Amino acid sequence: MKVSVDRSVCQNHGQCAIAAPEVFDIADDGELVYEPEPSDEFEADVEDAADVCPVQAILVGSAG
Repeated sequence: MKVSVDRSVCQNHGQCAIAAPEVFDIADDGELVYEPEPSDEFEADVEDAADVCPVQAILVGSAG
């Protein structure tokens, strides 16, 4: 699985970090950090994170 975040759209709301804390986090400086190729075991959580993003900045695709 591949994850990308459109930084031109992301407003660091942090909803993704609540939905998928293994993949997304808000750093001390307030910026979103994330794992671009998380394990497939987190797929459902990542899909939830993409769904709850208020600006729909998260894109999820398949690896390879």
